[in-house]
Amino acid sequence: MAQIELLLPKMGESVAEATIIKWLVEEGQAVEADDPIVEIATDKVDSEVPAPEDGVLVKKMVNDGDVVEVGQVIAIISTDGEAAASPAVPIQEATPQAPAPEENKAQPSPEVVAAVSAPLDVEISKSGPSGRFYSPLVRSIAKEEGIPMNELEGINGSGQEGRVTKKDILGYIAERKNGASTPATAASTPAPATSAPARSSRASVDAPSKPSAPKSNVAIGPNDEIVEMDRMRKLIAEHMVNSKHTSPHVTSFVEADVTNIVNWRNKTKKSFEQNEGEKLTFTPIFMEAVVKAIKDFPGVNAQVDGDRIIMKKDINIGMAAALPSGNLIVPVIKNADQLNMVGLAKKVNDLATRARANKLSPDDISGGTFTLTNVGTFGNVMGTPIINQPQVAILAVGAIRKRPAVLETPHGDVIAIRHMMFLSHSYDHRVVDGMLGGSFVRRVADYLEAFDPERQIG
Repeated sequence: MAQIELLLPKMGESVAEATIIKWLVEEGQAVEADDPIVEIATDKVDSEVPAPEDGVLVKKMVNDGDVVEVGQVIAIISTDGEAAASPAVPIQEATPQAPAPEENKAQPSPEVVAAVSAPLDVEISKSGPSGRFYSPLVRSIAKEEGIPMNELEGINGSGQEGRVTKKDILGYIAERKNGASTPATAASTPAPATSAPARSSRASVDAPSKPSAPKSNVAIGPNDEIVEMDRMRKLIAEHMVNSKHTSPHVTSFVEADVTNIVNWRNKTKKSFEQNEGEKLTFTPIFMEAVVKAIKDFPGVNAQVDGDRIIMKKDINIGMAAALPSGNLIVPVIKNADQLNMVGLAKKVNDLATRARANKLSPDDISGGTFTLTNVGTFGNVMGTPIINQPQVAILAVGAIRKRPAVLETPHGDVIAIRHMMFLSHSYDHRVVDGMLGGSFVRRVADYLEAFDPERQIG
């Protein structure tokens, strides 16, 4: 019987694992090529994994709620059109569920083994006392290495929502092998002379961990409603706190006269929609000015890696989009500098439509090098946006408002009614100083003000 392994696909830059949300097909059911089989969630977006070929789902290799690494086998599909009578044995022989390779496993030292009672008999549940989820792979490694639940709870996790990944637990085992004290041994050692250094050593290891949202004692009144954060809101909260913790934010503001742009769009939008089948919004116009300014000031199109600055050669512009749920997502227009106005408009509309329908793929929201957000959509004249890590800058454009402004003419200054807009540029002061950050946003405004009102579409 021909069988194929369904692997968790690569889901964009920096996405290493995903959570299985829900299986859409049961074992023994037939599937057709490109039909969705399972819903998954990453720290960026929810999506579905389709069937690669027609066949029958023989066996699920992971369960709902499991955290799976990219490339790991998640299911077996028979392409003969019928399931095997007893698939469990050949499947387990062909595709074991990703145990850690024997040669890479660190063995605990004799001292640690002696400190932990019955290491091979420890029971690790799916969720710890703290409520943190542990994947089957992490539980298997913990059991093999004799790490009890109370010790596992003390390991600092770098995965989604603080979960312990394979890398975390193997690193912890290596540290323990080298003689570092563990939370479990520190707690079980009665001698104060040894327990104090153990806590100090562990604290020094945990120091660089990402910040968690502080909990406060909030008084809840009888008329108050408690609303639990959904998964995406929790991720957004963590992302925002992490950005403020990582980057010292500075914001520069400029005001731009966009009267030429407003008049040109009013004159062009109807013919644009007739000819191109697309609505013409202000976003692609703003994006075009941002791309031009990035070429003039490439220092804002960068990322930070420790004490290194990574200058990004591709110009991939993220556009912050509000979802019907109230959450925020940032789809990315790749190589925006290679698109004309028509191409930018089509990309903007496509991503915005698919974002509202929850049809974005992980690749659609990865790889951004600079972000543009339009706070004017909500009637706000300006804002102080938070940097979308690991980028170093983000630009907010405010609402366009008519107001009196002074114009310089060959016959003297006059006061006229103009369409004015504020631009707010937040940047990472570790690598972008005030001259660069301020000059960049001023250059964007210059390009907007110099827009040709007689310009042809293209």
